[in-house]
Amino acid sequence: MQYVQNVFSWLNDVFLEMTWLSDLITWIVNNIFRLPINDESTIGKIGGSIQFFMYDFVKIMALLCVLIFMFSYIESKFTPEKTKQILSKLKGIKGAIIGALLGTVTPFCSCSSIPIFISFVKAGLPMEVTFSFLISSPFVDLASTVLLASMFGWRVAIAYVVVGVILAVVGGIIIGKLKLEKYIEKYVFDTQVGESKDLEPTKKERLQYAKEQVKNIFVNVWKYVLLGVGIGTFIHNWIPQTAIETILGEGNIFAPILAAVVGIPMYADIFGTLPIAEALVLKGTGIGTVLTFMMGVTALSVPSIVMLKNVMKPKLLAIFVGIIAVGIIAIGYIFNIFSFLVI
Repeated sequence: MQYVQNVFSWLNDVFLEMTWLSDLITWIVNNIFRLPINDESTIGKIGGSIQFFMYDFVKIMALLCVLIFMFSYIESKFTPEKTKQILSKLKGIKGAIIGALLGTVTPFCSCSSIPIFISFVKAGLPMEVTFSFLISSPFVDLASTVLLASMFGWRVAIAYVVVGVILAVVGGIIIGKLKLEKYIEKYVFDTQVGESKDLEPTKKERLQYAKEQVKNIFVNVWKYVLLGVGIGTFIHNWIPQTAIETILGEGNIFAPILAAVVGIPMYADIFGTLPIAEALVLKGTGIGTVLTFMMGVTALSVPSIVMLKNVMKPKLLAIFVGIIAVGIIAIGYIFNIFSFLVI
């Protein structure tokens, strides 16, 4: 058993946390740039900023490319048509649970989830199933789960997935019980979604799909990762820890609410929020507050709300946004109280 733990720890250090990369960049900053990284002087902060920026950006992009390729190949079996076929046979709590779980493993972001949502509505899937999928889909996927683990450990990563699924299930069931079908825009039921036969993709097609996903993700995400790492670098090296603790620390009872207020309007991918979240945790922000911030950014960004406004009437949209906002704030408070269980 100890041997297995040692192997797992070695794999985690080498491939996920990339401690060798951190050591290499630290050596470069110390010996080539001639800058210290561990003191509070201005020069030390500059050195620390360079080390944090280079390490996080390279690690995230390298892991992202490898993981997106691997998981896109796996996820290529979950075509929208196949997903719809699985969910069409389900309803009630069981349907909501399966819908939420499928949302976490299918490769659909908040924007691409909306056409799938239209397809589900048109196909007559129960509201609890449709909305559980819609809520869980943008929260997290397999690649971001591994990236979360590389920064915060597997307990936090798994907890993030679990609370995301629970929120999706609860939200879907509430919306299903309220019978809000009439608040979906009428044109959605008449939309042609381009249904096709559910053909099993060949191995060659799946490999090509995985390559295309890596290219698309890299092109579309690198700027958000760059921005996120830049913000994280500033927080980590230039904002005093006392200031972060005063605003977002566990001593501030309103910290999760503030995190939601800041996170919800932002438009960024989960990969761009990770370095910001890492810097906040290192500065003493509660893990629950950080999770609330991440969920707010990924699930309720302004662009996704604008897109949803085109398919939902104001009352349904307000209920949808309200459920998620209240849910992620509650998650923040719960995790801050019981953080000892995941850290």
